[in-house]
Amino acid sequence: MEKMCEILKVSRGGYYDWKNRPLSERQQKDEKILEIIRATHKKHNMWGLDAIWAEVKETIPCCRGRVHKLMKREGIQSHRKAKWKQTTNSKHNLPIVQNLLLRERTEEERIDPKTGKRRLKYEQTFNILTPNTVWVGDITYNWTDEGWLYTATVKDLCTKNVVGYAMGDRIDKSLVIRALEMAIRREKPPAGLIFHSDRGSQYCSNDYQNLLKKHGIIPSMSRKGNPYDNAVAENFFSNLKCECTNFYHFATRKQAMQVIFEYIEIYYNRQRRHSGCGWLTPVNYKRMLSAKSA
Repeated sequence: MEKMCEILKVSRGGYYDWKNRPLSERQQKDEKILEIIRATHKKHNMWGLDAIWAEVKETIPCCRGRVHKLMKREGIQSHRKAKWKQTTNSKHNLPIVQNLLLRERTEEERIDPKTGKRRLKYEQTFNILTPNTVWVGDITYNWTDEGWLYTATVKDLCTKNVVGYAMGDRIDKSLVIRALEMAIRREKPPAGLIFHSDRGSQYCSNDYQNLLKKHGIIPSMSRKGNPYDNAVAENFFSNLKCECTNFYHFATRKQAMQVIFEYIEIYYNRQRRHSGCGWLTPVNYKRMLSAKSA
């Protein structure tokens, strides 16, 4: 100790005074913030900066930069595993409908540099303010030792809540019908709800379209060759795979179904914070909107 003090050119008493000095108010607050960051990351290791910041702010008011600095110092970052593949089969002769989620044609026009023609500009309308106004649906799959497990979901575009889902070993129209029927039973949506999907044969089938018509639901479909038109539905599957199923090796379809069920019902709807909900969970965001409307 004396040797170290001699090298640093400080007195022994000064060293112990520094060592035993209590933490400043800022340091104490940093430690409290770090406790929340560590606990949150341990529970939700796939969460990024903004979701963790939202969790911290519920207990300790602080800026985003402070949380970022502390996370960087501790080497804390989101843990996601990416894997993705397209599933849509739109090569069929079934009837299709127009995309109702495109904004009305704007006055802005531009000259296409390739053709020299004037081309109108359209934008997707994904910012929905009322629950059960627009639903979006899509299908994904996960590999098991027994073969593929297919999952169809129905998501509320306002609350980001997965309101319906179905799983099975066949990617057919019955899969998407069961998912929609579950959503209808749960939410009992008013007539005039828009259901948006891609142009997959399952969604274009007569049975599916008749089910929509029976409940007063208006169909909407993505434009041909435009993946961004149904990006909000596909985003859920990206999260499902990167945050959950890509970390598993499923021996059976039943095992995969249980994991996906828990991800949807326990984590995604009730625990996962969403930027589109002001960093609230879908369930809490829906409650907030219900309280406001009441």
